[in-house]
Amino acid sequence: MMSQLSQSSRFEISDDADELNQEIDDTNFPRSNSISLGNGSLPELNGHGNGSPSGAAAAASTAAASVSVGGGTTSFAARRRSSSVRKEESVEDHELSVASIGSGVNRAHPVPLRTSSFSGHEKCTFHHDLELDHKPLTREDLLPFMSKSYRMLLSSLGEDPDRQGLLKTPERAAKAMLFFTKGYDQSLEEALNGAVFDEDHDEMVLVKDIEMFSMCEHHLVPFYGKVSIGYIPCKKILGLSKLARIVEIFSRRLQVQERLTKQIAVAVTQAVQPAGVAVIIEGVHMCMVMRGVQKINSKTVTSTMLGVFRDDPKTREEFLTLCNNK
Repeated sequence: MMSQLSQSSRFEISDDADELNQEIDDTNFPRSNSISLGNGSLPELNGHGNGSPSGAAAAASTAAASVSVGGGTTSFAARRRSSSVRKEESVEDHELSVASIGSGVNRAHPVPLRTSSFSGHEKCTFHHDLELDHKPLTREDLLPFMSKSYRMLLSSLGEDPDRQGLLKTPERAAKAMLFFTKGYDQSLEEALNGAVFDEDHDEMVLVKDIEMFSMCEHHLVPFYGKVSIGYIPCKKILGLSKLARIVEIFSRRLQVQERLTKQIAVAVTQAVQPAGVAVIIEGVHMCMVMRGVQKINSKTVTSTMLGVFRDDPKTREEFLTLCNNK
């Protein structure tokens, strides 16, 4: 038991980190686990083999395998942590409840199982009973399901998915989409990794021309460009590479450029509580270049100014001048 406790403690998160992540307004994002498997759930996705449950077990299996679209709000990383941290507590509560029911005391009104003790498991799609020694789904576990969807798409286009050139295309496309949207499986706390330092510096810090690649949520085609981030510290500075990692977290999701700009600024604010943050993104959108109006030279520029960058024209002008200098 001590080994389980020490193992789970490695994944504990401080209350401050939880609050930090909750402050980031990403509620508009569909989560990677918001997928409806429907009635024809795949055995390879829910962790069961060819065995077919019957009666009540079959009903529970069908209900547990169904996830409503847009209903999930917990990232896979958070689900893995909650599974590890609360495993010991859940097992002990389960054993206590079962012992009470089997003791013959008050059999007419047996003690119900404390479903609240399975914190983090109530909406799991990867088990159908009270067994907790399992692992939650990773995003890679969804590859078979996604591959079948891409195969169906190829067939709908009139192509032959079995011809040599397309034989492995569904799997490759599924892996590519998981990479394009890997930000769903990352959190701000993990990206910062404690790289916040005390430093008596109150002048502007600017990192510009950070490459950015994202996916337009309206057409599922790419948009790309460069991000410039400036902030004025208040006794705390952030590791320079962490600014680029913040860009990666939010850009590697289905996005619109306006929201992406604000989320980066809010994330930097929550990380180091500076006097002000400014973010500018200049992007090229394939939904304008490859389709629709097909304006190949068009660029979209968005900005978010917080704190002194919004209130002080001179500070804002200094930031814009530094961004435009080559």
